Amino acid sequence: MEWALLAIVVLGAGLAYVVWQGTRAALKYRELAQAGDIPTIREIVEQGLEEWRSAKPPKEVQPSVWRAVQTMELVDVGADYIRVSCVAEGQYRLVDGRWQEVSSPLQEAMAVTAKTTDMLLYELPNLKLDSVQLDVYTTYRDAASTRRQCILTCTAHREDARQVDWEGWTPEEIVQSLGARYRLDERGQVLPISPDQTVAASASGSEQQPP
Repeated sequence: MEWALLAIVVLGAGLAYVVWQGTRAALKYRELAQAGDIPTIREIVEQGLEEWRSAKPPKEVQPSVWRAVQTMELVDVGADYIRVSCVAEGQYRLVDGRWQEVSSPLQEAMAVTAKTTDMLLYELPNLKLDSVQLDVYTTYRDAASTRRQCILTCTAHREDARQVDWEGWTPEEIVQSLGARYRLDERGQVLPISPDQTVAASASGSEQQPP
């Protein structure tokens, strides 16, 4: 009986030590991240992206959106911001023997932007970023080549994100509120843009931004 009690005490002490060590490590991570330690921020983000890549899609998230979430790659890291990219594709279904578009690349880009922005700002442990930039790419195909190009970019600042109704607004309302950029041609089809600079309005397309 005495040995059993001793074993329980030792086991309890060991578990308490493990919890204490974990808490201490988490606090240290948080302190380093808040101080703008870039290697720490990079490690936290990479771990978060890796966990999302292997996670099952939440019930409330469309499978196509979650597949795009799982393509996120870290592009750049700063003391109070990160930049990531992902790939979103239009969705089709077979109707009477013909493929019909049910969700355009731009609609998918907006949906994944709304979801990933929320995740990056609020779901990365021990990290509170001031801003995140997401560049969304899609695949363009023609007779000569297949290439991926950016169709939407969004830099979301935490202060602006506080005004967003994440549950009640549509993805389009969310990305417009956050200042997303994309470009449409005269037929309303999305065009490639540069994620690094403002795209000037032209005869071949006009940039869309919130007023």
